[in-house]
Amino acid sequence: MTVAYLFGTFFFLILIGTPIALSLGIASLITVVLATDVAVNTIVQNAFTSLDSFPLLAIPFFILAGSLMSSGGISRRLLDLANVLIGYVVGGLAMVTVVASMFFAAISGSGPATVAAIGSFMIPSMKQHNYGAGFAAAITAAAGSVGVLIPPSIPFVMYGVVGSVSIGSMFLAGILPGIILGLCLLIIAYAISKKNNYVGTGEAPSLKDVLKAVNEAKWALLIPVIILGGIYAGIYSPTESAAIAALYALIIGVFIYRELDLKGLYKAFASAALTNSTTVIIIGFSISFAYLMTLERIPNTIASFITGASENPIIILLIINVFLLVVGMFIDTISALVILTPILLPVVTSPEIGMDPVHFGVILVTNLAIGFVTPPLGINLFVASGTGKVPFEQISKAIIPIFLMMIVALMVITYIPELSTFLPDLAE
Repeated sequence: MTVAYLFGTFFFLILIGTPIALSLGIASLITVVLATDVAVNTIVQNAFTSLDSFPLLAIPFFILAGSLMSSGGISRRLLDLANVLIGYVVGGLAMVTVVASMFFAAISGSGPATVAAIGSFMIPSMKQHNYGAGFAAAITAAAGSVGVLIPPSIPFVMYGVVGSVSIGSMFLAGILPGIILGLCLLIIAYAISKKNNYVGTGEAPSLKDVLKAVNEAKWALLIPVIILGGIYAGIYSPTESAAIAALYALIIGVFIYRELDLKGLYKAFASAALTNSTTVIIIGFSISFAYLMTLERIPNTIASFITGASENPIIILLIINVFLLVVGMFIDTISALVILTPILLPVVTSPEIGMDPVHFGVILVTNLAIGFVTPPLGINLFVASGTGKVPFEQISKAIIPIFLMMIVALMVITYIPELSTFLPDLAE
């Protein structure tokens, strides 16, 4: 009955459009009252104490850094650099969107933030150059998903905290899979553009043009070097690197690019505060929800079911991937990480499968990244729709071939573990 109350109430609230944070909290509360002897205040206590974590401080700082970069001219310079490097080929603007999103991902750590920052420039530009509106918004939404793989990554921070895995190792592990996902998006963008005769922006750039664009974007390109270099040199922790990234973005926007005035600063801080408040509430109630699942030994039941379905690790990973893709359609990334990590991590690291927890973290986050572009939740699709003023129905149709290419990337990442483990092992 506890399981029925917990999941039945949760999915009912989701289906009627209740925000995910409230759905988690209300489902936990109803279950405690009707089906357990646990004190009601346990829900609030778990939600509050879960936020008392130094590593979790990285999340609001990375959110603030991304907001400051969007307002401070950094995203525009990254777009200019991407345009010089690849804008002249077939489907150049679509490919610029992917490359610029990969650059911006190495700064913001957030998928929706990447879509908003890059999409505000690129979707109108693609529409102006006669690209299909649905395709323009869909490729932007998909490119934003790379943001949770290329470090710094807010979901990697969350996975590291919940799964007791090194956040620094997770950041390194995401680099090659992020590039793989980006390359797959470039391939499908080129194929669709070739089919529909979406042209490039002009002639190939000269060396002088490339050097000029690199020089303009040099302060932006230094950010991932500062973040990751400091972590792996042992100068500061991932949380401290997030604070340094926010301070650096503030200095660049105000004193070097001089595009952040008081109005821009207010807008950036207000946006970061609103985003972070939502994230904090989701994290808190997700922890309470996960606590009730642990109390009822639901993780053990699911683990037994998965390992009992097959003894072949390849089949087990396929089952887990399908399960995660379905979950990503209905539950946001942070909630899914908090709820699923304690369930699945012991399964995949058991002697029967023997997976590296770092590799599994990359698989988990990749699946949930694809969830950014799968309805009905598909938050990147909604952000791209609002940013580019494109009907949601058009994006949902255009995303299908792109989604299939992302599945190809997922399979490569899943079954070639060295893509995730090579750089962390090298750094040890």
